This record gives sequence, structure tokens and C-alpha cells, in this order.
Amino acid sequence: MTHPFDLSAALNERRAQHRYRQRLEQQAPVGREAQIDGRRLLNFCGNDYLGLANHPEIIAAFKRAADEFGVGSGSSHLVCGHSRFHHALEEQLADFCGQPRALLFSTGYMANLGVIQALVGKQDAVFEDRLNHASLIDGGLASGARFRRYLHNDAVSLESALQGSSARRKLVVSDGVFSMDGDVAPLAELAQVCERQQAWLMIDDAHGFGVLGHEGGGCVAAQNMQQQVPVLVGTLGKAFGTFGAFVVGSDDLIETMIQFARPYIYTTALPPAVAAASLASLQLLKKDHWRREKLSELVARFRQGAAQKGFQLMDSATPIQPLMIGADKDALALSQRLREQGFLISAIRPPTVAEGTARLRITLSAAHHAEDVDRLIEAL
Repeated sequence: MTHPFDLSAALNERRAQHRYRQRLEQQAPVGREAQIDGRRLLNFCGNDYLGLANHPEIIAAFKRAADEFGVGSGSSHLVCGHSRFHHALEEQLADFCGQPRALLFSTGYMANLGVIQALVGKQDAVFEDRLNHASLIDGGLASGARFRRYLHNDAVSLESALQGSSARRKLVVSDGVFSMDGDVAPLAELAQVCERQQAWLMIDDAHGFGVLGHEGGGCVAAQNMQQQVPVLVGTLGKAFGTFGAFVVGSDDLIETMIQFARPYIYTTALPPAVAAASLASLQLLKKDHWRREKLSELVARFRQGAAQKGFQLMDSATPIQPLMIGADKDALALSQRLREQGFLISAIRPPTVAEGTARLRITLSAAHHAEDVDRLIEAL
């Protein structure tokens, strides 16, 4: 008889499905290259889109703050863990996003859980894009609100769902840049539907901040929608090259998060040194336009070269360039063969993506060289 706590069956099933995940031990700093098992590989699967994670100015800012404030924050923000570095970063992020206030969270996952849970509950309804990130889905389900999903980037599907709801509050939630497909939400269409149906719009622009917009303000800035998106979440662990997350919006929104967002209230604050590093990163992100320009050129180079080879790329103008494979075992085998040729690219399989849509998630960075892209295309 199988013991009720025997976990091996589920693990064995995942192995048989070619969906077993394994961690790779990195032996060098994140960047253009990765080092695994003593071997250097060109890294085409990270999210350090602007190549800032190892910038000397950001490292120096981290070290100075660690010398001054130590390593840990010591407590949550609401007890005694809120340092002047945290406060300065919140003020500068709010200014960067053109909003009255910002609030730091320890991770993007916690930010999404906290924001949704603080805004809606049992009398309310939350409407989410079918391809939203897991943290947004989990936040919606955990909120206790009635949970609905609308067709991907489909404003007509969203409006139909909203019209059928009699909830007290209606919250529409979407990624800004979709992490597995690389496409961008149609913010103007979503905002117009929300206005007609008296719903709030929340955008998680984790993969857009730093990359899109003239100064890296993300999809909201690129589409000139700052005043039409009342709830905007971003992350510091991708294009910013550091760690943590934030939400920006009105004074009432931020006060609501401080009072009611449980993942904010009951979590130890980020180390002050991380906030100091993020302050340095924000300045570089705004002024180094060449990073976004180079990244855009590399994306275009990759797409053009891939098209010439007849590859099936998804419709994405962002650094996320998924190559559709289909079968899980085929995507995994291709990833492994590319590693043998010196390239690190993840095979993304269900449940992260839908059945039958396993893919290679190729991501580009301003740290890459043009010849790196050319080598990748030839290896593919």
C-alpha cells in the first residue's frame, strides 16, 4: 500500500513527461556568459536585459551602503527596517513613473500577491489575461474574489466578461510584456474597456521596465498611458539588474498597500544596500539610452537572421524571442544540444506554457555582441 505522503509517483511522472526541472550551479557572475561545470557558455536565457547586473557603479553603490548600513535590514518596513535608501528609492521610482508615490516589495511575486489581495476580496471580481504570469494568477485566486480569465490581449473578450459581472469592485490584471511570449499588452484598448465598465486596471510590467520607452519607463511610458493605468507594478531584478519590486500609483493606493497588503506588512525589508544599488541602477537606466538602442538592434538582427533560416518565431519585438518547438522532449533535446555547442538556453515546457507549446525562450541583452547573435543563429 502506498503511503499517503509518498511523493515519488508525482516526481517520476514529471520525469516521464520530460518536464523535470533541474537547477544549474552558476560558477561566475550573471552576464553575457554563464559558467557551469567549469565550462563557459553564451547565456541567452537570462533577464539582465541591459547588462547592468555587474556594472561597477552599481556594485560600488552596494558596497558603500553595506559598509554604512550592514547586510540585513533587521525587520519589516513597518517596524524598523525602512532605511533612507529605501525611502529615496521609492521617491525616485515614483518620479520615474510619473506617479505620486511608490512602495517597495521584497520580490515581484510578493508584490503581485499583495497588491491584488489588498484591492479585492469576496464581494469583488478579478479578470486576468489567460497568459498572465503565475504570480498574477496566484494573487487573483488567493484574493477570494471571483476569478475570471479573458482571451489573450483580447479587449472584446474582456469587455464581455466585465459586462456579465455584478461585483462590487472589478479589477483587470495583465502583464505588460508577457514573459513567455514576449508580446505587449494593448494598454489603450484595455483602459478604454475598463473606463466603460468601471473597472480598475493593473499592469505588471516586470519585463518592460528599462527596456521600453525612451528612458526605460516600460510599456506604459512607451504607449503614453501613465494616467490611464492606476496600478502599476515593476521589478528590479530584470533590466534594473538588482533585486526586489515596487508598485506605483496614487497616495491612497500606496497607503492601502501599507495598511492591507499582507506580503508587505509581514516581510523583512530588502537589505538597504540592495536599495542603494537600485538607486545607482535607476540613474544608469535613464541616461544610458545606448543600452536600449543596442538591445533593439540585436533583437532586429536575431529576428532577421532567424527569418532567413525559416525559424518559427513568435510575434515579439522585445528581448524575449520564443522559438516554438511543440513537443516537450524535442524542446529539451534541442536545449541540451545547444549547450553542447556552447549556448545556454532554457527549454520552457508545461505547466509554464500550454500543452503542445514547448519552446526555447531565447532572451537578448545589451551585454551581447552582434557576433554572439550570428553564432546563435548558425547553431540553431
